[in-house]
Amino acid sequence: MFDAEVPEKDIEQSIKELEKKYDSEEFSFLINKAGGGYQFLTKPSFQASIGILLKQQSKKRLSNSALETLSIIAYKQPVTKSQIEQIRGVNCDYTVHKLLEKELIEIKGKADTLGRPIIYQTSSKFMEYFGINDINDLPTPKDFNTEENTIGEENIEE
Repeated sequence: MFDAEVPEKDIEQSIKELEKKYDSEEFSFLINKAGGGYQFLTKPSFQASIGILLKQQSKKRLSNSALETLSIIAYKQPVTKSQIEQIRGVNCDYTVHKLLEKELIEIKGKADTLGRPIIYQTSSKFMEYFGINDINDLPTPKDFNTEENTIGEENIEE
C-alpha cells in the first residue's frame, strides 16, 4: 500500500470539504461520524425511495428486554451476566446471546472472581447502531430529569 505520512489536519479538512459537497441536494447520501470513524449514510429524505427499490423491510427493533439488558451493559460495563441479572431481576441468557449474535456487545474477558464469569461490554457496532462516537456520549440520568420530560403540573399543598 501507500507509505505516506498525511497530516491529520489535511485529512480533517478533506472530510469537511466532502461533507459540504455531499450536503447539496444532488446527492442521496451524507458523511456521518460514528463509532470512532466515518460512514456514508443515506439521507433521511431518500429512505422511503431506497426501501421501495430494494424491497427491504424496515430494520428490526430490539425487544424491551434486549434494550434493558443493553442499557445495563452500556452504563455498567464491564459487567458480568450475574450482575445484569441482579439488576434486571430475571435470567438473561437468551437476551445476552441475541445481543452477542447482533454484535452489539462483545466479551471483554473473564473476571478474577470465583468461577471466572465472562465480562461483557458494548461493541463498536453498538456505537454505530446508536450513532455515537464515545460511550461518554450516552445520556446521563440528569438528562432525563428535565421539565420537558414531566407530565402535568406538580401539586403542592400548603
